[in-house]
Amino acid sequence: MPELPEVETVRAGLAESLTQAKVTDVLVHDARSLRRHNAGSKDFISTLTGKTIEAAVRRGKFLWLPLGRKRGEPQLALMGHLGMSGQILLRSPDFEAEKLNRVTIKVKTAEREKLELRFVDQRIFGSLAIDVMEETQDGLPGGFAGTKDEYDWLNLIPSQAKHIARDPLDPSFDLDWVLKKFKSKDSGIKRVLLDQQVVSGIGNIYADESLWRARVHYDQPAATISPKKALALMAEVTEVLAAAVEAGGTSFDEQYKNINGESGYFSVSLNAYGMTGLPCNRCGRAIRRDAWMNRGSHFCPNCQKLRVSNRAK
Repeated sequence: MPELPEVETVRAGLAESLTQAKVTDVLVHDARSLRRHNAGSKDFISTLTGKTIEAAVRRGKFLWLPLGRKRGEPQLALMGHLGMSGQILLRSPDFEAEKLNRVTIKVKTAEREKLELRFVDQRIFGSLAIDVMEETQDGLPGGFAGTKDEYDWLNLIPSQAKHIARDPLDPSFDLDWVLKKFKSKDSGIKRVLLDQQVVSGIGNIYADESLWRARVHYDQPAATISPKKALALMAEVTEVLAAAVEAGGTSFDEQYKNINGESGYFSVSLNAYGMTGLPCNRCGRAIRRDAWMNRGSHFCPNCQKLRVSNRAK
């Protein structure tokens, strides 16, 4: 599943190409990809056509494109979630058709170039929707937009993403709040890292990598981790996510692509995820994979031992 680095790679590409682009036409090839747009395909098409895309914004794995509006109109955004296998591709109109394209959004860029945003999704777990934006609970920007320009939607967030916590690469991320949440959780630390209401954007790949770097067992109860170790873990999380963004994300198959259809290459930097049976790059012992929550956890049993201790104070 695309995680924060993959979604940020897509966001940056969309921002560069689509800021101030105007939507000229919308084609819905498979309405199942609009299941989170409750008003249906016709409303999606009529509402989006003619709108101007003002930016591309991300919080965790959620991505949205704020739309221009007239005075008195509600602030809307085109909301995108990639799910397990969704791709947002930018193509020229004459580029060959993708077999699994579910929605085509035709635009004319600020430079008057014609492009097509194609939402390609093999398993149809992803979705597009037009959503009303609401004020953030903390009064701070809704997500990372990569722009210094002032917009009246900066401190707003789509209602469908309002429940999502901030991610470690968000300038408004509250590290102290997250560390306090750790102290209140008896669940294993990996489960907490993947709880999108505690901290967003971290999925299976980057959780395993961060825990390996911090030498923390995936099932160590969060509340038993010392403040010093918890701080070190979050530093590793931030560093791993930033490095993966720099590498364009992680691709193991044809499911994740950036807007140009290219794969990310952070996989060459992995130390734990997908390394089952290979020697640990730190101690030489074999990396192990345990079944975990219908997925797997990759770790070094020598470097990442489950420690029995009293609840951290």
